[in-house]
Amino acid sequence: MTEAPVPAAQPATSSVITIAELETRLLPLRQRLTAHPLYATLRTEKHLQMFMRSHVYAVWDFMCLLKSLQQHLTSVEVPWAPTAFPESRRFINEIVLGEESDLYDGRAVSHFEVYLDAMRDAGAPTAAIERTIAAAADGKVDLRGAPAAAVEFVKSTFNVIYTGSAAAQAAAFTFGREDVIPDMFRVLVREIDQREGGAWKRFVWYLERHIEVDGDEHGPLSLRMVSDLCGSDASLWEEAAVAAENAIQARLALWDGVLAELQVETTSA
Repeated sequence: MTEAPVPAAQPATSSVITIAELETRLLPLRQRLTAHPLYATLRTEKHLQMFMRSHVYAVWDFMCLLKSLQQHLTSVEVPWAPTAFPESRRFINEIVLGEESDLYDGRAVSHFEVYLDAMRDAGAPTAAIERTIAAAADGKVDLRGAPAAAVEFVKSTFNVIYTGSAAAQAAAFTFGREDVIPDMFRVLVREIDQREGGAWKRFVWYLERHIEVDGDEHGPLSLRMVSDLCGSDASLWEEAAVAAENAIQARLALWDGVLAELQVETTSA
């Protein structure tokens, strides 16, 4: 008697995950980020200067990621045509307006430029990031002189920009770039600013402005943007989840690199 053929195994079907499930998946990484030992190690002006020297690259490549999302979500071509997801395109345009041309002391300025001025006020080195910006104006990425951990962080960001879908970029933006600096850090900066007579005024403004603009409204809207771009496509949801995980892991690696520099500086002092 001939045996009946065994049916071929069918590939497991992926299910669409929800934002709540994605947040639960990311929770352990986010907890590690919030509790990173770097924050407790930052104690002096020198420490903050070293922190800013690396962190400024995260401020810069945040703008690169933001502008890439703007290209995906809005129409920047001529002739113009409306794109899908009107709420998300409004949201990303609002973010661009604030990040690229906020008002500081009555003048329009990007948050990156405020940060760079804050570095100068505080005596943090700026030559390397200034070289990066000069090259960017010519369409190039030049990371010479940047701390090694900052270089790797920027590479991870540009990897999702160049190879990731809009959904992956939105997830990296939403889960990997917002509210990563805890209250204890902001308190430290305010205390040093008071002690040093306002030398850290711009940096305090930068930190507190981000608390304000990344508050109740932008959080839910960024989650909506991820949902819009993933839709009912399970593969996009998984790509978004991986991109979010990679973004947080890249931030952890950046903090590890800054912490290692601080420990070397403390030992040699």
